[in-house]
Amino acid sequence: MTNQYLARAIHFDDSDMNIFHAPARTGEWCVSGGFEFSNWSDGDLTGKAKQAFSNGWLGLETFGRVSVVAVTKAEPAEVMALTDALAAHFVSHYGAPSVDAARGVAADEIAHMMDLCDGQTPNTLLMVSRELTDAGVREGYRSIEPQDAGLDQFAIHGSLDDEPHQH
Repeated sequence: MTNQYLARAIHFDDSDMNIFHAPARTGEWCVSGGFEFSNWSDGDLTGKAKQAFSNGWLGLETFGRVSVVAVTKAEPAEVMALTDALAAHFVSHYGAPSVDAARGVAADEIAHMMDLCDGQTPNTLLMVSRELTDAGVREGYRSIEPQDAGLDQFAIHGSLDDEPHQH
């Protein structure tokens, strides 16, 4: 069986806690979540809502937003559970008639995220950007490959036997 990849929320600092109304939790699975903005207009793009629109991935547990996600292997059971959770969200927040009726759309959203992650090296960072056009919401994606960091980039070289450094 081929490995499946999705992406999890990652935080490098506290900025997402300040720029989104509801930040995603570190480690939760995410999708683009652009569907949330399908009926938006320029008047909706203010403050924290604009930030969520401009570059927020949607967490699938908290349904909060995050700026950066990292590609990670997902187990088939996790993909199924995420699809069901997103379908339930479509019922509770968007008026879908039932989880069964919403499951196909949720599966498409998860499949889209899997397509974005396909072929990426695990731990690749992904960012999303959106703009509102006459045709609707246009999304773009950017990735940053994981870098091999050598110990010498972090270690302080020297000896404890050396004389202390004078300032």
